[in-house]
Amino acid sequence: MISHPSRHCTVELQALPSRIGQVRRIVSAQLRYWHMDPLIDRASLGVTELLSNVHRHAQPDKTCTVEMELLLDRLKVSVHDHDPRLPVVADAGPLATCGRGLAMVAAMSESWGVLPDGESGKVVWFTLPTSAATAPVAWDRRPVHTAAEPAEPRFTEVALVDHVSDVRRAEPAPARSAVPG
Repeated sequence: MISHPSRHCTVELQALPSRIGQVRRIVSAQLRYWHMDPLIDRASLGVTELLSNVHRHAQPDKTCTVEMELLLDRLKVSVHDHDPRLPVVADAGPLATCGRGLAMVAAMSESWGVLPDGESGKVVWFTLPTSAATAPVAWDRRPVHTAAEPAEPRFTEVALVDHVSDVRRAEPAPARSAVPG
């Protein structure tokens, strides 16, 4: 049974430093729209690294497509560029200032890879598990008590809302002008 339909977002761009920040904001906004806020930091980091690689290495142009697909149990993020050369993962030490992008993507993702796309380029992709985004937050990391030892009571107050607009906030005081009149 399918409980959530798959969702898809595509952005075409020139991988220039000014555009990378814009795409990072688009990724963040799209993940908020999909209610996947816990994935924003890692997805934004991964997209930044992949687009930076296109900016630094892709030839003959910097045109690329960022694609995000939200499946039932994972978010897949991919960047397609027009350079058929596959990336080389450098064995960069901890003090290296470059060459660590794909190693960082590998470390923060569930999986990643590169797919050649014939003569028209390649696709570099990574996945993030959505179960971490939808699982309840574990506020108390103390071990679970066994039946042999008495459990001390723990209370956590949690407010649940259906929509952000349901959260009531204090209205700001009206602005006062320094100019009389």
